Amino acid sequence: MIGCSVAQSPDSHTELLAIDDAGIDRAVSLLDRGGLVAIPTETVYGLGADAENPDAVEAIFAAKGRPADQPVIIHGSPVWIGRYARSWPETAATLASRFWPGPLTLVVPKSPLVPSVVTGGLESVGLRCPEHPVALDLIERFGRGIAAPSANRYGHVSPTTAQHVLDDLDGRIDAVVDGGASPVGVESTIVRVDADGSARLLRRGGISEDALEQVLGGSLADGTGGSVEAPGMVPSHYAPRAPVEVVTHDELFRRIEAGLDLQILVIADRSVTHARTVVLPGNDADFAAGLYAALRQGDDPAVTHVLVCPPTDGPMVPAIADRLGRASNR
Repeated sequence: MIGCSVAQSPDSHTELLAIDDAGIDRAVSLLDRGGLVAIPTETVYGLGADAENPDAVEAIFAAKGRPADQPVIIHGSPVWIGRYARSWPETAATLASRFWPGPLTLVVPKSPLVPSVVTGGLESVGLRCPEHPVALDLIERFGRGIAAPSANRYGHVSPTTAQHVLDDLDGRIDAVVDGGASPVGVESTIVRVDADGSARLLRRGGISEDALEQVLGGSLADGTGGSVEAPGMVPSHYAPRAPVEVVTHDELFRRIEAGLDLQILVIADRSVTHARTVVLPGNDADFAAGLYAALRQGDDPAVTHVLVCPPTDGPMVPAIADRLGRASNR
């Protein structure tokens, strides 16, 4: 990669790291010293810290303003991430062999190696092996688990670029590795697997329920409305400053014909005749990939309201609906 490996953001102490050897080595060095480094993954950018260092993990919560009872996911290599699990049921092994590396988090009984701050005091831990080449390289060089929730202020829209991270956390973390835009654009699917092998869906995301059920050979129990056992389960989340409202195509066009205020932002999967509009691809996967960047335009002080008209067909539609439901729940 051409250019300097380390750049300083103006008026801050957050380093912007390139994805060359020097940049990744710098990120590993910071993590080794207990620092906070935002890393790109295929889903969103994660705010990483040494998962075996309780002080480093506590610093994640301080930087984000995240409540201490909210668990965070450990990211690692398929070769050794199992050391963070007290048991590894066959169901978990089956799902891991099919979907890792990839946007699937497995919640399993935690090993004593996992500090309680990682799990929010729970006896289970979320484990994931990301598919992003930069994240995989960094994880392999670091050699230990990286605890990493999304790299944004708690409750805000998750970041899918390095600039999104800086918009939220510039000066509050040590560095961000700039790996470009996250291609999936929404967080991982989370499945809890208990010691007896039973599985429950805790969060919809980058792997569809249909894909999971095909591998499991049966239906997957729905645990998405229960108590908080994993990230992203609180009712209000992923929200920009301006209120969000989800509308159908018919409702959107009726309201445009009636006259929409120019301060209303429209996010839709087709072109509409409104001045402040973000048009995302009609394909569900491409819509998901661009959704968070579009929602962040709702942080503009000139925007008073956000109308979102999402796609209705495709395997990513349930994950999109989940994120929009939480973003609009105020």
